[in-house]
Amino acid sequence: MTKLSPLAQKFILHFGEMGRRWGINRTVGQMYALLYIVATPLNADEIAEYLSFSRSNVSIGLKELQSWRLVKLRHFPADRREYFEPPKDIWAIFKTLLDERRRREVEPTLTMLRDILEESPATEADRNVQQRLRTMYDLIELSSSWLDDVQHLSPEILTSLMKMGSNVKMLLGCADSSPSPSNSPVTAADELPRRATKVPK
Repeated sequence: MTKLSPLAQKFILHFGEMGRRWGINRTVGQMYALLYIVATPLNADEIAEYLSFSRSNVSIGLKELQSWRLVKLRHFPADRREYFEPPKDIWAIFKTLLDERRRREVEPTLTMLRDILEESPATEADRNVQQRLRTMYDLIELSSSWLDDVQHLSPEILTSLMKMGSNVKMLLGCADSSPSPSNSPVTAADELPRRATKVPK
């Protein structure tokens, strides 16, 4: 039996538990963690041996990972078996997860809200409900549009955007305090990454 190091086992077990919170079962989460940390593509038999899973559970898990577009299928000369590997770019994985979660969770909610908002309210209570749901719809729609933009950004731009959090916090902290040469808002704004402030559409 193929053995995993204690460090690898710890990561795989944890990822399996986290997978349940992200909408995938523990088995699928552990399989993906294994594929991510192993340096070479693996076939179903190798995955089953690494994790002591049944062959049928591995087959089901691989279909689930393929439906999430989180693994790629590979073939090698003189080998009829199918091998699987995750995208090598961690940003590609991040974008795929965002896109799939939106497709499975956000878009059905938007469709439901849109249908309700298009109905003619029969009572004042229904009108009030629609008004509240319009606020929810607008926020979710705005977030979804933002995710569309994120999908087209380069890893460098995404990194800059994420790093802006600490700079914005610093800027807001400066705005709350009395201006001084060392902490004025102008000085803080000047320190924002130039590349992050010019996001391509």
